[in-house]
Amino acid sequence: MGLIHIELFATLDLVGQAPGGPDEDPVGFPFGGWQAPLMNDVTGAQIGAAYEGTDALLLGRRTYDIFAAFWPHQQGGEDNPMATLFNSVPKYVASRGRPDLSWAGSTLLGPDLGAAVREIRDRHEHVRVVGSLNLVQSLLREKLFDRLDLWVHPIVLGVGKKVFDGGEVPTNVTLLEPPVASPKGTVYLRYGLADGVPATGDMTAPDRGTGRED
Repeated sequence: MGLIHIELFATLDLVGQAPGGPDEDPVGFPFGGWQAPLMNDVTGAQIGAAYEGTDALLLGRRTYDIFAAFWPHQQGGEDNPMATLFNSVPKYVASRGRPDLSWAGSTLLGPDLGAAVREIRDRHEHVRVVGSLNLVQSLLREKLFDRLDLWVHPIVLGVGKKVFDGGEVPTNVTLLEPPVASPKGTVYLRYGLADGVPATGDMTAPDRGTGRED
């Protein structure tokens, strides 16, 4: 069985909407492209490394349309490995509509998202979910992911679609490696899905070091 990797860029207040450009998702959101001023060589190298081994993409409709309008027209090769990757691997699209699937290797998923994602997981080793906030929120609610790579950027927007929209379920994750901060303050966090649900405790208990002995 393969792994479902979620790749997300978010602000400090966990807004994940339209990091790539002002035309990405412009309706009612004035900060499209907020990620660009914070990019640097460290973050770029982290993103490139995160995609190593990818053998399929899982995308929501809006992200797919954006990618399909851009990546097929980019020349791949040593200078643009991301174009080579995105244009060569299978693309699976989660949509209730009928998107144009002319981008080579694209397939529309069936109406049962859970069953479709589990089938993709069985078929591939490393499936990457890029952007696609609505899809991501569905995967989080259903715990249909194995890895979560989160780049938290040092800005607060106060508006926009958030990574967590309030419909999640209690979930444990485990930190896979120490966080890494870029020179501009973006923190890269890598989590894996863990068993069980969050535990509770008493911070005043003696074993917490804050209990009173009177």
